[in-house]
Amino acid sequence: MQQDQRRTGGRTQPRPGAARRSRGRRILQWTGGSLATVVLLVAGAAVWAYNQLSGNITSTDVERALGEDRPVDLHPGALDIALIGSDSRAGTNGQYGDFDTMQSDTLMLLHIAANREWATVLSFPRDSWVDLPACDMGDGTMSEPHQGKINEAYTLGGLSGDPGNAAVCSMKVLEATTGLRIEHFVTIDFQGFKGMVNALGGVEVCPEEAVHSEKADLHLEAGCQIIRDEDALAWVRARYNIGDSSDLGRIERQQEFLTSMAERARSQLANPTALYGFLDATTRSLTTDSELASVADLASLATTMMSIPEDAIDFRTVPNFPRSLVVPSDQANVLWQQPEADQIFEALRNDTRPPSDERLGETPADPGTGGGTGAEDADPGDAGGIPPSHVPVRVLNGTGTGGLAAEVAEQLRQAGYQVIEVGNAGQRVEFTSIAYPNGMAKQAETLAGDVPGVEPFVSTATSAAVVLTIGADWPGLDP
Repeated sequence: MQQDQRRTGGRTQPRPGAARRSRGRRILQWTGGSLATVVLLVAGAAVWAYNQLSGNITSTDVERALGEDRPVDLHPGALDIALIGSDSRAGTNGQYGDFDTMQSDTLMLLHIAANREWATVLSFPRDSWVDLPACDMGDGTMSEPHQGKINEAYTLGGLSGDPGNAAVCSMKVLEATTGLRIEHFVTIDFQGFKGMVNALGGVEVCPEEAVHSEKADLHLEAGCQIIRDEDALAWVRARYNIGDSSDLGRIERQQEFLTSMAERARSQLANPTALYGFLDATTRSLTTDSELASVADLASLATTMMSIPEDAIDFRTVPNFPRSLVVPSDQANVLWQQPEADQIFEALRNDTRPPSDERLGETPADPGTGGGTGAEDADPGDAGGIPPSHVPVRVLNGTGTGGLAAEVAEQLRQAGYQVIEVGNAGQRVEFTSIAYPNGMAKQAETLAGDVPGVEPFVSTATSAAVVLTIGADWPGLDP
């Protein structure tokens, strides 16, 4: 099944993630150290509490559960860890969503370079529309491969109530869509998350405007304040009537909250009672793979993260655009923007730093052998064209020959193109044409290379695709 991933065209807004980077980059860089600090605090507990805290952690043998049909690990020295925020909405948190099954509202991939000099934390919007592979639903029954939201994988795997199996299904979809081999996972349950916040006496948040979300029962005044209990959970979980009500806005809010929580946890180091309460709540909320299922294992991971300079920890979000540009009736989901998303995945597969936002969209040179050299160091002069697999095409029949568009569409699919629509032009046309929206000139050039004698032109269309209109002079595709 082809996943309908598209590159946007004709946009005037900044590249994905660029709008908040001036203020958000500082927050995101802090968050990398903050996550490590939380884990390090767990590892720094007194020896007498070691067994108790380790015993709180639930674990799953992912190697056996994931099976053998997995991506090849191109750089075994690097670490790839799925970070999952989960919750069951069947209980007191039903107001945050419309389901009463296990949910994954936060999905990130932590890549730590083999040379341990840099790391990337890549966030996957939960509204990402992707191909979901078959997965064990917890009772031995396999789900059918289909397209859906990326967080549906966690729900399918968690139908039996097992968070470990749910995480395995999330790891499967990450491996299938990124081509990375994911060795580990850490899941934090949001119910346990409340206990962590309460053990610290609350956490400070600073909304710029007053928040009134009836759906989440969250009401906060503008300005800095300490929140706890349901307010804290609602702050990181709720989406509507907060900020721009987007999933990306919620991702930023969660990252800010983690930063604030880690800072407050640091302040409790001199209070053994409060610190132990926090560590106890933290470990009770964790589910990991069996190789990370102890305080010592988490300590090793935390020490590694703490050794990486803050400015070498890069937080990114998978480039995306509204799926409504391709499927107008879908106003809820996003598609990953190509080739930008694949460029990030490819860089991580090769253990190289992903291209900067400014460089995404270019075709990079050979990223090399890894170990810390960045893809941004590649010579842009070595860039080639966009491959057909990254070219979405609408095929329109402007002739009187029935079925010609469907025939050409099949030929394009065989050549590797992503055909997203087949239909008729509004009228018969004499000349074949290739039109493209702003930002998709390279994709149009790729298609023109297979349609002899046709020069592409830019149009005012907002559809995120190259439009091939077949005219009476249709020359056929180059063999």
